[in-house]
Amino acid sequence: MTKQEKNKALVLNAFDTLFNKRDYDTAWEFWSPTYIQHSAHIKPGREGLFELVKTIPDTLNWEHHLILAEDDYVIVHGRFSGHGRPAAWVAADVVRIENGKLAEHWDVLQDEATRAGSQSGLPMFGDKFPEELEAA
Repeated sequence: MTKQEKNKALVLNAFDTLFNKRDYDTAWEFWSPTYIQHSAHIKPGREGLFELVKTIPDTLNWEHHLILAEDDYVIVHGRFSGHGRPAAWVAADVVRIENGKLAEHWDVLQDEATRAGSQSGLPMFGDKFPEELEAA
């Protein structure tokens, strides 16, 4: 397994463990004690991230569509749904890996557009609009 493959697997496992499984004890081990949070809506450190996740309903679901890695950086195109807001968030999460732990994070978040709200006529995540997923 290449370094990039290991880093991608680490990030996918960490995100699934924290956001979907809500296994905080196991997830704690994925994030560095000196974790740096650049997101404007999350308090500093891994404590800030975990505090935020604990306030979100248990219906939270995270899924990824695309993951890329170069050197110590991983970018995940994902969707956060079931968080209690009207629209799911589509995110590009950028994570820096250091010593096998998630050491630093940046994100770009946007409410997921419906078909009516999409100027391009294309979904933001995967190949279906949110209302098409609900109907399935």
